[in-house]
Amino acid sequence: MRIDGRRLDQARQTRIQPGILATAEGSALIESGNTKIICAATVDDKVPGFLRGTGRGWVTAEYGMLPRSTNTRKAREGLRGRPSGRTSEIQRLIGRSLRAAVDLERLGERTIIVDCDVLQADGGTRTASITGGWVALAIAIQQLVPYEAIRTTAIRRYVAAISVGIVDGTTMLDLCYEEDSRAGVDMNVVMTSEGEFVEVQATAEGQTYTKGQLDAQLQLAQSGIESLIAAQRKLVDFS
Repeated sequence: MRIDGRRLDQARQTRIQPGILATAEGSALIESGNTKIICAATVDDKVPGFLRGTGRGWVTAEYGMLPRSTNTRKAREGLRGRPSGRTSEIQRLIGRSLRAAVDLERLGERTIIVDCDVLQADGGTRTASITGGWVALAIAIQQLVPYEAIRTTAIRRYVAAISVGIVDGTTMLDLCYEEDSRAGVDMNVVMTSEGEFVEVQATAEGQTYTKGQLDAQLQLAQSGIESLIAAQRKLVDFS
């Protein structure tokens, strides 16, 4: 039995509330256990310089943790003048993951920025940002069609993510902070609705792992991601 009473192969209860912000083209509040994140998508009618004249769009992300999202107050990174290395790495991961969901040619020369702001952190903030960020992104793109900004939706597939790891020698799905802080192996997995991997981050934090353990973690992650994508399907239909 785990610290919160879940089975080893059981993900935390995840709730996604779309349209949480009236001011954003797309938004969602995702709650994964005690982790809570607001994701907001903004459509900008321009692209980075390297894409000008190509007819292709771009999807990028920004990530941040509010000062009291953790047990002790976390200073605002903006006061330091630049994001930390951890924040930059998470932003790039979210951006790469969400671009895998989009046909950038259909999107045209416009950028969608997905802001992921952590209200409360209890592990899995980067993976929850990807899952909730997809919902915000898809809502924003869907709104472009009625306004004839694009002819057909630029969403190609669902994308979601989850964590998995080995804690005290045992493989567990969807680690909360207490488990993550003790994990010997920590893994974040991003997959599509087609069963393809977008990214796998597998780190030996305190122990090495075998190929068999790697395969077991990937299988467990896939089952968790399938349930997250099922939740996304109930909120957004782009067929």
